[in-house]
Amino acid sequence: MANQKRPDVRVIIPAFNEQNAVGMVIDEIPQDWVSEIIVVDNGSFDDTYHKAQSHGATALKEERRGYGQACLKGMDHIAQSATHPDIVVFLDGDHSDYPEQLPELVKPILEDGMDMVIGSRALGRKERGSMTPQQVFGNWLATSLIKWFYKHEYTDLGPFRAVKYSSLLAMKMADTNYGWTVEMQLKAAKLKMKTTEVAVNYRQRIGVSKVSGTVKGTIMAGYKIILTIFRYL
Repeated sequence: MANQKRPDVRVIIPAFNEQNAVGMVIDEIPQDWVSEIIVVDNGSFDDTYHKAQSHGATALKEERRGYGQACLKGMDHIAQSATHPDIVVFLDGDHSDYPEQLPELVKPILEDGMDMVIGSRALGRKERGSMTPQQVFGNWLATSLIKWFYKHEYTDLGPFRAVKYSSLLAMKMADTNYGWTVEMQLKAAKLKMKTTEVAVNYRQRIGVSKVSGTVKGTIMAGYKIILTIFRYL
């Protein structure tokens, strides 16, 4: 990036009870690639908020629960900033993603004019036990339904993704919980945006998943994802 204008890249990390992981996530983000790291504490009972602050992130609080709700809070913060970014990257706060792969997600937007880049765990290397069988099946089912009904091929609904800011605004994102990632991919398909996937690696998260770690979370997430797919037809 030395010979070109450095893009303005902001990172949004929704986090709920991630005090043991969020600091490592922040530290492993390539600092020379980003202008701001925004951690949205989604009603945590632990010290997630102060951990994020102590590692140099902009820490926000969103007491209304929901993955999408936290992402929307981060977007609202960006919208109110004095300047707006070129690219927004979404990344989980549980250390299951590899933050150092951020440049690989950003480059197709910078070099090939992509609107959105999904980090695909299906194309990358997954640590044993990092995804439950129901997660693998759910991803297969959701991406198959998208292919059938929206005529667009994805291999994953992975949380690690980069989006051109102007394209993100055009999507008019609204989902407040489990349907956030699939809503973004459906809207990109409907709006005929240029999208691609890059292989990302995945490891066991730190702590227990709020979604796949419980029967209720798994059922609710699956229901919401399928409902969202049919809602936007």
